[in-house]
Amino acid sequence: MSLNLNKKIKDTNNNSKLEIIVGEGTCGVAAGAKEVLQVIESMVASNSTASTTTIRTVGCKGICHQEVVVEIKESNGKHFIYGKLNKKNVESVIKYHLGAIGISGVGESCEQPKDLLIYSSLDPENKTGDYLRKQTRIALRNVGEVDPTSIDDYIARGGYKAIRMILEKKMSSDDVVAEVKDAGLKGRGGGGFPTATKWLFARNEKAEKKYLVCNGDEGDPGAFMDRSLLEGDPHSVLEGMLIAAYAIGATDGYAYIRAEYPLAVQNFGKAIKDAKKLGFVGKKILGSNFSFELKIKQGAGAFVCGEETALIASIEGQRGMPRIRPPFPAIKGAFGKPTIVNNVETLANLPWIIVNSGAEYAKYGTANARGTKVFALAGAIARGGLVEVPMGMTIREVIFGIGGGSKTGRPIKAVQLGGPSGGCVPESLFDTTIEYDTINATGAIMGSGGMIVMDDKTCMVDLARYFLEFTQVESCGKCTFCRIGTLRMKELLTKICEGQGNMDDLVSLERLANQVKLSSLCGLGQTAPNPVLTTLKYFKDEYLEHIHDKKCRATVCKKLITHSILKEKCIACDLCRKACPVSAISGTQKERGSYSIDSKVCVNCGLCLDTCRVKAIKVE
Repeated sequence: MSLNLNKKIKDTNNNSKLEIIVGEGTCGVAAGAKEVLQVIESMVASNSTASTTTIRTVGCKGICHQEVVVEIKESNGKHFIYGKLNKKNVESVIKYHLGAIGISGVGESCEQPKDLLIYSSLDPENKTGDYLRKQTRIALRNVGEVDPTSIDDYIARGGYKAIRMILEKKMSSDDVVAEVKDAGLKGRGGGGFPTATKWLFARNEKAEKKYLVCNGDEGDPGAFMDRSLLEGDPHSVLEGMLIAAYAIGATDGYAYIRAEYPLAVQNFGKAIKDAKKLGFVGKKILGSNFSFELKIKQGAGAFVCGEETALIASIEGQRGMPRIRPPFPAIKGAFGKPTIVNNVETLANLPWIIVNSGAEYAKYGTANARGTKVFALAGAIARGGLVEVPMGMTIREVIFGIGGGSKTGRPIKAVQLGGPSGGCVPESLFDTTIEYDTINATGAIMGSGGMIVMDDKTCMVDLARYFLEFTQVESCGKCTFCRIGTLRMKELLTKICEGQGNMDDLVSLERLANQVKLSSLCGLGQTAPNPVLTTLKYFKDEYLEHIHDKKCRATVCKKLITHSILKEKCIACDLCRKACPVSAISGTQKERGSYSIDSKVCVNCGLCLDTCRVKAIKVE
């Protein structure tokens, strides 16, 4: 049967003089993108510019620190990006550009609002230009460029070309696997296992049914890579699933997306429906002998379901708990059938690899880590957001060269890589290259790509306690070392943070961390001690200060700090006294020098510090 590879699609070209693009990812919507869009639509409609202006919505371009972000493209090739827009200041932007394209009576005298301009093709060397220019976007190639709800938009940018090539050329599964092997693609979910090798285990199994699963259960605090891909370019992930399913011989698939990502669920669900209408999903795809049915399974938010056997149990309708391996899911997975679970980012790379070749992909990165990696920059970073860089770039270049360094102006002292399962890398090791082996050598892990940057106002002991609290709550409870071990570690860290710890506790903490790491059943328990072990390794002096000096240098641990009023700075405005929830502050309004804080009553909540406008509150 000949392949129907010439499906008619909507022509997305236009002759508009002005194209206005609004970012409507979750971060943009939270910042007010929908309100901004309404203002833009109203202004364009009221000035009768519909025939000369196109308005589009896209996913998050990754410039999260500047939301709401709006791009303006003029037909003369000029390109502008504006940031931190709201329903009030966006009017000046639209007025200026409507005037620039000669709309009668609009904006001729309006000056360009350069205080809102974060990128201009006339000045590509500015800071945001640096943020974008130093990236290499392969997985994120369409995010922020296509309308995620439009399959026509995706096809117009070369979408579904990869699966068409595979079917038209009648590539064998061996051919597809070989291309991915040539690319050197490793799993981007954190494990870094070679994708082609993993596929072969399932492909070589004889079974009447096989499953391909997309793992979109992104649960790391501060991580939003998978969410942005599913929201902003769902068809790319879907096409990646088709390629992977073809390679292993799978006929059924699940996209496992956590329910806390409603926009991702919505956009991916629409992508499935639209792809099915055009024959890319379902029986005998594009007239070939390849069939693939796909469903969405919404996760309930259990962090442990990021582990593939727990995820599979959840798909089967069981409680999300890891299983003993072997047998591995590639041999016996969902419903007892061979199953491959691939991460969202891994899948998003596949269409590019098939179209451009594995050899071309392998040109990026290093001999030990091919391609690119997506990271979510968060914390005390000036330019937080989503970035994609070639493997082999240093941590320092990502944080300072792309991220712009410290947001607070204070020294950056560490970065947490790999989320709760990762570790803290000190500033002294920021020249470490981003590769699986080099990151692992520091005691951290690549993880799915979270990078939480910390300045010197972060207490490393408290940070370890925070992550242990997270993993302890998220433990499924199946194995003793994870269930009880993480709880005991959290208790020891809490004791130290409260100034009650001793050196025996420190010895017990390290011994227990190593036992939990070696004896837990799944990746959650095995990596849960990483934040503790790395902070003990690189920041042991902070632990010793908490134990011996009963001090927290970052002034974070409430039981180890005191608040006092600097009488020479206090202007007796009475704001601090009114804000104090426990009436620990006394003084007479307008009477300078009369205010003081009773340390016995004070609970160190910090509200006085937040309220004081003259920096008269001292914390030590």
